[in-house]
Amino acid sequence: MAALNSASPATSSSLLLSLLLLVALFLAYGCGGAQAKRVIRMPTEREQPDDREGGTRWAVLVAGSNGFGNYRHQADVCHAYQLLRRGGIKEENIVVFMYDDIASNVLNPRPGVIINHPQGQDVYAGVPKDYTGKQVTAQNLYAVLLGNKSAVNGGSGKVVDSKPNDRIFFYYSDHGGPGVLGMPNLPYVYGMDLIQVLKKKHAAKGYKEMVIYIEACESGSVFEGIMPENLNIYVTTASNAQESSYGTYCPGMQPSPPSEYTTCLGDLYSVAWMEDSETHNLKRETIEQQYQTVKKRTANPNSLNAGSHVMEYGNSSIKAEKLYLYQGFDPASVNMPPFNGHPQMSMQTVNQRDADLFFLWQRYRKLEEDETSERAQILQEIRETVARRAHLDGSIGVIGFLLFGPKESSNALEDARPSGSPLVDDWECLKSMVRVFETECWPLTQYGMKHMRAFANICNRGVSEASMREASMAACNGRNSQHEGGGFSA
Repeated sequence: MAALNSASPATSSSLLLSLLLLVALFLAYGCGGAQAKRVIRMPTEREQPDDREGGTRWAVLVAGSNGFGNYRHQADVCHAYQLLRRGGIKEENIVVFMYDDIASNVLNPRPGVIINHPQGQDVYAGVPKDYTGKQVTAQNLYAVLLGNKSAVNGGSGKVVDSKPNDRIFFYYSDHGGPGVLGMPNLPYVYGMDLIQVLKKKHAAKGYKEMVIYIEACESGSVFEGIMPENLNIYVTTASNAQESSYGTYCPGMQPSPPSEYTTCLGDLYSVAWMEDSETHNLKRETIEQQYQTVKKRTANPNSLNAGSHVMEYGNSSIKAEKLYLYQGFDPASVNMPPFNGHPQMSMQTVNQRDADLFFLWQRYRKLEEDETSERAQILQEIRETVARRAHLDGSIGVIGFLLFGPKESSNALEDARPSGSPLVDDWECLKSMVRVFETECWPLTQYGMKHMRAFANICNRGVSEASMREASMAACNGRNSQHEGGGFSA
């Protein structure tokens, strides 16, 4: 006190001004209102976006296949459901499509359980049965997205009854082909039909923003050249318009499923985004950051196994937003990093279209030699599957030969348009050509969807429906007897 009392008037004034400045700073930032909260928040909280934006989070999850050989698609969707629920998204706001024939399948080594990782826990428990079996259709999907309860056929009746300030997360996992996404019940989901549904939802002011993740072969072709940028929708796909996507966590791979499993547990792109979401603070990680991580991991760098090119479409400005706005926020992740830029290990994979044969082969090789009858049955399934593929491929080739001649046939059927161009000019023509083929020949099946580019090119070259029918009848003149015998069933 003596030292302070003996200070000069100038020094005392300077100290007084400094104290007043500290008090002012404290009043401005250290107490009162929102500014005080901003100072006392933890570092992880300071970087969060404004939580006061309002609106509801919605999600639509679709597994578009059936059969135990396609285990991975329903496993992907069940895993996604658990992730979103831990993130706080309400069950009433999540709509699930899956055939639901995996958990209780006689081939499931863990009855009532589905896993999506070799060391993973059950992801099936608690998943709602909104649309299962024959209810997993394109019509129901469109009705759900549009919030049109009157157009739903069967199921829980749950739809995305969203409002202008809501956000929607749409995730799909299954087989695909140029311009189409598979469904266990025909028809397929055609690219232009899906885009028209999204346009209607936007015109009805049914959401603020939407994010779409698509796992399927040639999934980029569903959006290439036709996805508008003005719908407030951001899309990523597992593959570009001309390549397969890949299954992973398959028997014999590293890491391998438990020894009792004969089928792949997940898909490369799908496990990439979900495992990224589970290991980061989604209030700090952006959509762009997840896109870059998933893109690297799905491309499978430094691996002898195949990968695919993750693509993006639509409104890219949405990428700057934090992931929790669409996937929710798990409080257990608060101390996890926001983004480290390093994808997890390279993965061993199998082409989606070969996964059914891979599954049959795994079953065959696991049987003991004394189990002769079952081995013979599976061997017959393998023979039939290979023969069915060869016959379908050959039929398409003959149709091309009859329509375009020997010199032009190959190019006419296989030509791919430049990047950024739509697959086909007339999508109704594409549907018509597929109907003709499936009527005069046999169902395309999940393998045959790869030929959708051939049908698109037939349309793009101006072939009439009558000419297509004539060529199909000539190429498949033995269809009726073989189809009735079960050799070409879907």
